[in-house]
Amino acid sequence: MFTGIIECTGKVLSVVETGTNRSFWIQSPISHELKVDQSVSHNGVCLTVETLGENSHCVTAIEETLKKTALGVWEAGTEVNIERCMLMNGRLDGHIVQGHVDTTAICIDRKELSGSWEYSFRFPEAFAHLVIEKGSIAMNGTSLTCFNVGKDNFTIAVIPYTYEHTNIHQVIIDTIVNIEFDILGKYVQRRMEIVSREA
Repeated sequence: MFTGIIECTGKVLSVVETGTNRSFWIQSPISHELKVDQSVSHNGVCLTVETLGENSHCVTAIEETLKKTALGVWEAGTEVNIERCMLMNGRLDGHIVQGHVDTTAICIDRKELSGSWEYSFRFPEAFAHLVIEKGSIAMNGTSLTCFNVGKDNFTIAVIPYTYEHTNIHQVIIDTIVNIEFDILGKYVQRRMEIVSREA
């Protein structure tokens, strides 16, 4: 379980393909603090630490993960948002993030304003019911608030701290990002589906 508050960014050092899997060696400021078998969010994807190196760690994405996320386009030099799982005695500063990416979205607009940035994204319309005005969304693992919500698009505003301390500054038009919708909305959707079938 995560909060969507990014701890740091890391850099992909290398990508190794084994069958349909891809393993990523990632260098980050917290790699030396990680432990093997620990769950860590990488751009919003919960991955297990398999091996530790000097200021680096290795994680593997299986075929299913590669199909549903943007990890398939990672290469050496890619900047990655990193967050360790939340502590039960800590504050939930963002929102509940599972690290289970639902789909990807594509950046369709980017505006630099006076002291902030706005990004607009298009996502599959099948998920429209899970995006609400002023609702939470995890984009590349970062907890953000949606506005100007349409049937297949939404906009987010980014403050300078988030811009500087996550990989959002690398997002430009046509960049593909990982999206996880609010778990509370998904439970409500499931309940409504069951009630509808029973009616």
